[in-house]
Amino acid sequence: MITATEALERLRAGNGRFVSDSEQNVSTARKHRSELVVGQEPFAIVLGCSDSRVPAELVFDQGLGDLFVIRVAGNVVAPSQVGSVEFAAERFGTRLVVVMGHSTCGAVQATLEELERPSESRSPNLRSIVDRIWPSVQGLLATDLRHDPDALLENAIRANIRASADHLRHGSQTLEQMIQKDGLLVVGAEYSLETGIVDFFDGVPTQHS
Repeated sequence: MITATEALERLRAGNGRFVSDSEQNVSTARKHRSELVVGQEPFAIVLGCSDSRVPAELVFDQGLGDLFVIRVAGNVVAPSQVGSVEFAAERFGTRLVVVMGHSTCGAVQATLEELERPSESRSPNLRSIVDRIWPSVQGLLATDLRHDPDALLENAIRANIRASADHLRHGSQTLEQMIQKDGLLVVGAEYSLETGIVDFFDGVPTQHS
């Protein structure tokens, strides 16, 4: 088992390879497949958005068995996502959890639109996603950001990431105990669709910021 800080550095290095087009792990997946039949030891848990442009394994240049990935629109945190993180942290001893959103997130944009112009026709299933995002972004509409749509979206995306990470830190007794006693670390990050860079900006230990 590697520590949370070691895992974070491994992700930083992998993202650096991805950005510089020097990936190492994508082409080795077939070779490792048979080795992983008996078990897995993922070194990081990634709760990310379902957006097709943000596959965590590629973004961090990791191979089969390296990451335990949970993807849902808007990287929201519902009971099933909390349970998935708890499962991986307990079963595999994984000590790093990354909540990863991304620039121009459609789910966050849809939430802002819903707050400004409520819709009666939205599917209740889609509304359940919006309802988990709006508490973290609603307050932004009361600031001067409401006059700058691009800045509003950028701030809302980060607010949503922070809220999801905070939910994992404090919305689960299991995870909270692991944070206090077992070195579990939950951080928030944003992937830039434009540059390919992942910015770890929330909950990162000072020496790694």
